[in-house]
Amino acid sequence: MEQSPIVRISAVATKSCHRSVAVIDRDLVRRKASDARQSDRKREIHIFHEGDPDPLQRMLNAIQPGSYVRPHRHLDPPKAESLILLQGVLGYVSFTEDGAPEEGSAVLIDPARGVYGCDIRAGVWHTVFALAPDTVFFEVKPGPYDPSVDKQFAPWSPPERTLQTAVFLAHLEDRFRRLWDLPPRPWEPPQAA
Repeated sequence: MEQSPIVRISAVATKSCHRSVAVIDRDLVRRKASDARQSDRKREIHIFHEGDPDPLQRMLNAIQPGSYVRPHRHLDPPKAESLILLQGVLGYVSFTEDGAPEEGSAVLIDPARGVYGCDIRAGVWHTVFALAPDTVFFEVKPGPYDPSVDKQFAPWSPPERTLQTAVFLAHLEDRFRRLWDLPPRPWEPPQAA
């Protein structure tokens, strides 16, 4: 089957332009991992849904170690989401209202350990981070997408591209690695932009 045309729609996203079916194959996963390596944010998305009004948002997320996904929740309107790992290793953490990692909620998503993804209820504070290079996962959540209300960022978490960002992510990942008895973090936190 021929791959559908892919277009760049922003500095951080591409989109499949298929009429009836798009294939998620090794080439697309590799392309998005490569795009994430070249991105300043160390992550990229690839969209399958037709547009922001679509009632079901479907995308690939490619993320490299050291990329900071600011803790957030989808509360208003409430939206659950599911993540299925296609390549790499992903850490997932949810948080209490005051920003403490929620006891027993950390998930090591690693097919080698038999864990392929997770489903997150609406309104849960959470984040993910790559534990291996070229990590790519499929995400699905309800639409429509409205950037003004899609995510509520955790007030106790630092905004992107600050020195506090690097410290927050390093501390969170180090704690996660100890919890799961993983080797120490091989990357250095990025410096403030």
